[in-house]
Formats: sequence, structure tokens, C-alpha cells
Amino acid sequence: MNIQAHENLKSTIWEIANRLRGPYRPPQYRLVMLPIVVLRRLDCVLEKTKGAVLKEYEKLTAQNTPESAMERLLGRAADPKRKHPLYNVSPFTFEKLLGDPENIAPNLVSYINGFSPTARAIFEKFKFTDQIEKLDASNRLFTIVKAMADPQVDLHPDRIDNLQMGYLFEHLVMRFNEQANEEAGDHFTPREVIRLMANLIYTGEPDVYKPGIYLEIYDPTCGTGGMLSESERFFKGEPGSDLGQNKSANLALFGQEYNDEAWAICCSDMLIKDEDVSNIVLGDTLGDGKAGDGFERRQFHYLLANPPFGVEWKDQKAVVEKEHNEMGFSGRFGAGLPAINDGSLLFLQHMISKMHTYKAGDENAVGSKIAIVFNGSPLFSGDAGSGPSNIRRWIIENDWLDAIVALPDQLFYNTGIFTYVWLVTNRKPPERRGKVQLIDGTRFFQRMKKSLNNKRNEITEDQIRHLTRLYGNFRDGETAEVRINGDTGTRVVSRIFENQEFGFLKVTVERPLRMNFEATEGRIAKLDDQSAFASLATSKKRKDDKEAAREIAEGRNLQHVIRAVLATLEGKGRYVDRAVFDTDMIRAAKRAGLNLATPIKKAIFAALGQRDPDAEICRDGRGRPEPDSELRDTENIPLPEAFEMPKAFLEAVRKKENVAHKGAKLPMFFGPDKPNEYLVMAMRPAIDAYMAREVLPHVPDAWVDYDKTKVGYEIPINRHFYVYKPPRPLGDIEADITELEGEIARLLKGLVA
Repeated sequence: MNIQAHENLKSTIWEIANRLRGPYRPPQYRLVMLPIVVLRRLDCVLEKTKGAVLKEYEKLTAQNTPESAMERLLGRAADPKRKHPLYNVSPFTFEKLLGDPENIAPNLVSYINGFSPTARAIFEKFKFTDQIEKLDASNRLFTIVKAMADPQVDLHPDRIDNLQMGYLFEHLVMRFNEQANEEAGDHFTPREVIRLMANLIYTGEPDVYKPGIYLEIYDPTCGTGGMLSESERFFKGEPGSDLGQNKSANLALFGQEYNDEAWAICCSDMLIKDEDVSNIVLGDTLGDGKAGDGFERRQFHYLLANPPFGVEWKDQKAVVEKEHNEMGFSGRFGAGLPAINDGSLLFLQHMISKMHTYKAGDENAVGSKIAIVFNGSPLFSGDAGSGPSNIRRWIIENDWLDAIVALPDQLFYNTGIFTYVWLVTNRKPPERRGKVQLIDGTRFFQRMKKSLNNKRNEITEDQIRHLTRLYGNFRDGETAEVRINGDTGTRVVSRIFENQEFGFLKVTVERPLRMNFEATEGRIAKLDDQSAFASLATSKKRKDDKEAAREIAEGRNLQHVIRAVLATLEGKGRYVDRAVFDTDMIRAAKRAGLNLATPIKKAIFAALGQRDPDAEICRDGRGRPEPDSELRDTENIPLPEAFEMPKAFLEAVRKKENVAHKGAKLPMFFGPDKPNEYLVMAMRPAIDAYMAREVLPHVPDAWVDYDKTKVGYEIPINRHFYVYKPPRPLGDIEADITELEGEIARLLKGLVA
């Protein structure tokens, strides 16, 4: 690619866009410039065969040829080598449009309507005809068409290949997003990140290099088609180049996109490359009530995606929750639902549902591989037992998570956050089974000479190759020379972990409630703050004022009696045993002819009680210690390397209706955190050993509420690559301070002088 020519083209088109200023604000330039660039591209592609197409069209029209046959025959006239027809039957080109300035608006509409059906559908989604009238009324239409018809804007594929067009659209969309100040989650993936993903996903895949292999590649959030284009480039190489991993591979590209504009750009690229545009579906992949999964019950060999970062899925909530609740693991979202403010893990579950089945030793089971870009949230968001944690557990215990590559920050145009490439597959080679590789690629970048909004860093081709080698080597503790705060140093950049190392048990540790009780005037006054006591002097009979007043009066009298009963205990002093206080209180109430209901007793305990570590333990009716909610704590206990799986659970998993849970490595079904009795049965020895070692020596009265035990999974990738840097010696710090003080004194002396 000629870099200078490409830069000149970008500048030229942006200069043309600036001629829209006035009737359009800069964020609105995209409404005109994106479709007209596509239109100019198609104009250049079809220019040479225009005469032959018009001649054939005239002939077929005279013969009353059916429309279905006409499309095929006109497609042949335009280019007999194409599989998917692309032609224009209007008499216009950009050059001819300029010959009739007075009628340029209707002629341009006629030109667009003259395209083959697929191309027309693309312009319908651009809604470009809506802008033609506005451009004409503001006296801008002729100016823009003339500028785009200039030889400097020759967009023929022989001069500007599809890769360059992809970069051009990427640049324009980025500039338009910048002008519109769009949110961080709505961005486009830099090409070097896509190239890295392509290199990673196809590494270690022997089928990729088989001559004539047929492969289906899918992107559920395809945008303008960058993932699909770069995958094709990985196999085929640059146009006209002999390079390429497998030029004889037969690739079928599939995608779905909910944004009309991005879908139209992607389809125009596919159309020009003579690929099946019907494989790019318009609509919301997750489902918004109007559209849904465009490839229901379809599987693909390779799946790549960059779903929106940290974007709410409220619009899809009804559809997603219905599928989750009604279909479970028969649908796409059986493992769980993430928080409503980030739907990233929904897209990964969707992609996993699109994997071909795989079974080791079965020649017909091909399996699939996924590469997806996330922010940090899917690594650790959600507590144990939550939707995100359950999704991670489902993926890891099924042994689908292959590797995660941490990328540098400031790689994306509209966000500067750190990002991570997850590699997920159901056909791990033997050496990778039961393991996950983490790669620290956060220092594999170089500063850009000129930043593009938030994009200040880029990954070089050498760094892409280096990261790909790290993944392919699969070595624990592999190091690399990286830049650290301007210097070069050696750091561990690859770590290998067993799957269970990412799991843990969240155990609830209780301590007994200890309280003293005293019937002082101040504590008795606190009864008014207790809802059960205060509600005694209320009435629900709102329609009968007289009856309501009677009930309220009776309630106030009862409150007075209770206070008086409690006041008789003031002379008893402070109780340090609730059972003794309870006995005396019941006796005093009986003497007053009063029977205290349980809610009132609890209100009295709350008002007259005070936590006291030296008091006796409060116990329930069965003599068991009551837990103190203020002293309640949790412990995260690593999963034991070995434990005995309960036979009853193994039998339950073997049942046909539980086939989705066969991959569970813990005695607990995927999804909800209850029931957990099998989990507790298997894990109790490990929990008790941990308590005896880590907790009871410090708080001997503590115990575990086993019913609340949950499983959690998280991937703390940054922790595993953290390198402790000791603080500077105090003497060095003191010397620096002394030097600064001296410098300040000299400056002040100069000011005084």
C-alpha cells in the first residue's frame, strides 16, 4: 500500500467533506460522505463496462425478458467472472451527471435507482436520497459530485484495493465519531488489533493450511467488516501478492450488524469483492424484539468479534431474559446473565452457541475457535454465584478458555482503556487441555507520531509476530525484553495455569451475637424507632375514622403498658445474658396481664440491647448460637486440587435432561448457585481445614454457614504479572528534598534581591 497516496486521499476526501459546512454540522458529514464514497467506488468499478451493460439492457428490455433472468444476464454483461451481479442500467456516471447541472438531483436519484438490486438495497440503508434534496437546495450537490469526480478521487480497485478502502472508511468513521463525541463503547477496531486476532486464532490450526479447505468465518458484531476482511487477507494475502497462508482456501464470510450505516459499508465491500452480501444480516444479534440471531442454529469454524465495551443491554433485556428463562442451555444464555450495564459476555455466549461440536478422536467433529475483544470487566466482574461468575465457570470448567492476551492501553480511537483478547475453543490440542495461558502484551506497542483521538499507541507487525509466537510456544514463565517507563527490562510475559486455579469457594463465616440488655429510660425510648412497636399505634381502617381512632387509642395504651412493664426491670441493672433478660421480661409482662408477640419481643431486644463482646452468646429456640450480622465475614478459599465427587451428582449429570452440565468439574450444576448440597458435601473437608488453619486460631467462636457457600470464578490477569518495585531508599528521597529546598531558597533570594 502506498502510504503517501493513501494519506493524500484521506486529506482530499476530508477537504470535500468540509464543503458541507453550513447546511451540515461536522457530526452530520457522515450522512453524505459515507454513501457518496461508496457511490464513487461503484462508479469507478462499473465505468469500463457501462456501454456494454446499457446495450444489453436495451436488448433485454425490447425482448420483455423476465426481471429474474435480466439480473443474471446484465451481471454477465458487466463482468462474466462475477458470481453476484453488479451493474447499473442508468445512462449516468459521475462524469455525465456533471453535464446537466440543472437536473443533477433527479439524475443522481435515477443513477442510484439504476443499480442492481443488492447495490440499491445498500443505498436504501444509507438513506442517501434523503440528503440529495437537502444538498441541492443548499447549492452543494453539484459541488460535491464534481469534487468526487476529480481524477484525484479515483477509487477503482486497481488503484485503491479493498484493504485501503477499509482503512479509508475506518478513518472517515473515526473522524465522524470524534466530531460527534460518541461514547467509548461505540468504536471501530484498529486494523493492527484485528491482524493480531487473526494471527492468534489461526495459530496451531492445521486445517487452515489444507489446500482447498472450506471454512466459514463469522462476526456477530461485524461493523464495517474489518474482522472478516482481515481474516480473508490472512489466507489470501494482499491483492496481486503471492503471500498468503492458504490462497486456495474457500472462505465463506458471515456477519451481523445492527447499525444501518455500518451494514451498508460492509455490504458494499463484500459486493465489490464479489462475495455473498446475503451473508451479512442487518439487525440486533442479541434480539431487540424486532430482530434477533440472523443465523439461528448455524455453526461456524472461526468466530471473531469486538462487541461494544460497557454498553447497556436494556433494549434487549426482554428478549434475552425470556430466552434465558424459557430455553436455558437449549438457548444461547443458559449459563447466566451479566449486569445490565455490560452485555459483553452475552455476545461470547452467543458465539459459543455457534461452535461446531467436537469430540476427540471423532473425525467428523470439527469444532470451532473464537477470538473476542473485551475490556477488563468480563475478567472479574460479579461476585461468586453472580451471572458473570457463573458464565466464567461454565466456560472454564468445559475447558473452552484457551488463552487471554492483555493489550496496551490507548489502542482504540474512542477509548483509552486496557483491552483483552480472549481465545475460546472446544478443540484444544492435548498439551493445552485443562490449562489456560495468560499473556502480558501491555508493553508491546509503540507511540504513534500523531495520535488519533484516544488512540496514541499502535502494535507493530514485529510485535504482532512476537505475541503470536508467545501464544504458539505455550511456555510458562517465558520472558521478553520490554519497555518499562522508558527503559528496557526483562519481564515474564507468559504464564500457564490449571483451570481450577481460577475458581474459589466463597464461604460465609459467622460469629455469635453477644448483647447486654438494660431497661433504662434512654433505651426504652428507642422503642419508638422500631417499626413493629410504632405500628401498634396505627390503623388500617382508613374508611372508618371512628374505628381507626379507637384502634390507634388502644395501640397507644398498649405501648404505654409495655413501657411501664419494662420500667419495672430497671432496678435489675444490666443483663449480660439475653435468656435471663427474656425470662424476667415475660414474668413482668404476665404480672401486667400482657402477652408479648414475637415481633414486639424482637423490637424490645433491638431497642434495649447493645452489642457486648463480654456478654453471653444469644441462642435460638434450639439452643444454637445466633449469628451477628455485623461480625459476618466471607472467606475466598481456593478450590482443592483433589476431592471426591458425590456419586449422586454423577448419576444426576448422566441423565439425558442434564446433558448441558456434563462438563461440570464441581458437584454443582451450571447456572444458579442453589442447590449446593453436593458442593458442600464434597468441599467440607477443604473448608474445615481452611477454617482450622486460617480462622479459628484468631476467632475460635466462629463457624461456617455451609448453606451460603458459593462458587466463584475470576481471572485476575494483572495480579499474575505484577512485579513488586521497592520504594527508593529514604536517604535518596531526603537528598532530593534537600536539593529542592536549596533550589527554592535560591529562587526566593533572587526575587527578594
